[in-house]
Amino acid sequence: MIRFRAVGFAYADGAPVLEGVDLEIGPGLTLLLGPNGCGKSTLLKVAAGVERPDRGRVEVDGHDLWVDEVAARRGLAYVPEHPDLTPYATIEEIVALTARLRGESPTAVERALDAVSLRSLARHSVRELSMGQRRRAVLACALVGTPDHVLLDEPLEAMDRAAREDIRAWIDRLVARRAAVVVVSHDIEPFVAGAARAITIRGGRAVVRDPLPSDLDDRRRVLEEAARPAPGVA
Repeated sequence: MIRFRAVGFAYADGAPVLEGVDLEIGPGLTLLLGPNGCGKSTLLKVAAGVERPDRGRVEVDGHDLWVDEVAARRGLAYVPEHPDLTPYATIEEIVALTARLRGESPTAVERALDAVSLRSLARHSVRELSMGQRRRAVLACALVGTPDHVLLDEPLEAMDRAAREDIRAWIDRLVARRAAVVVVSHDIEPFVAGAARAITIRGGRAVVRDPLPSDLDDRRRVLEEAARPAPGVA
């Protein structure tokens, strides 16, 4: 369970992006939807511990993300939309670091690289990779071990058809073992059938739609509505 307790956040010299967010994200697939600039990626970064709240706190399975960091982050995996990796490190070094932090063996590194078809590029530095390959490298880190909380920002972007199908199958496996999976995506259709709930940000607050309708057409309509700007907002 990921819990936001009265979380507020603003970028330097900017208006608040999150204001007093109280939120619980449990097992299953949660879609984080809304127009550009509403705060989706910011909420995901705060949940991942990339950005620190200005007030309030975030807990992962009861552990404060900024106080009991090791315990909170051990089962947390985050795949950003724009990979920010050390350019001179190799793919293998980056994935191996993730494995050490999660207490996994070197074989977990090999399995993760195989899963994203990067074994042949394992000794290549990040600066040698295309954007799609960099995204797969970050995805390989998320595949190491068995994280219980997986945060994905536009996971299908810049991926070819085979990679997209593999990612969707991986998400299905995570959901089947009751992991909490949060996905930001402008492409809703691939996730309609599997979504348990949806969250959008309106005026800095989290609006939760849970449960979603069981009828797929009704569910699609609710998700598309959540992805649109609020009435009266351009």
